[in-house]
Amino acid sequence: MEIEFAKMEGLGNDFVLIDDRAGKIGAYRPYPELAQTLCSRHFGIGADGIILILDAKDHDGKFRIYNSDGSEAEMCGNGMRCFARLLYEKKMISKKKFRVDTKAGTVIPEIIPDDKGQVQSVRVDVGEPILLCRDIPVESPNEKALDELLTVGGREYRITAVSMATPMP
Repeated sequence: MEIEFAKMEGLGNDFVLIDDRAGKIGAYRPYPELAQTLCSRHFGIGADGIILILDAKDHDGKFRIYNSDGSEAEMCGNGMRCFARLLYEKKMISKKKFRVDTKAGTVIPEIIPDDKGQVQSVRVDVGEPILLCRDIPVESPNEKALDELLTVGGREYRITAVSMATPMP
């Protein structure tokens, strides 16, 4: 089966974006397996993950992301920015702000065009950062690891542990 795709990068993360609103690709090959094959940097296209454009019932778009190991993530801010830009540039959507169904809930990306109508950037509210050690997870004697001292290889660093709840493999 031939699969049309776009490869995009957002702040160092690269993705293979695939339009499967018709469901033919998912019926042909399971998405986790497809992600592992396509994301292989030696034998495939090479990417951090695949992002699927799927048919949405009560949203303007539906986003699903599979990491290179085949695991499914709930959401990815950099991936969402690529997704929104592709939908807008390919005229799959004409709104500058729209509702996207993700495994993490509804996300509303905002297209920011230049004076010629070209996408200059995409803004995505990915929610509040997670700071509680038990939810990140990170070991600390404190509830939050804020400006803590960490020694690595004999050198000392000040760290703050933060999660934006985008699990990676």
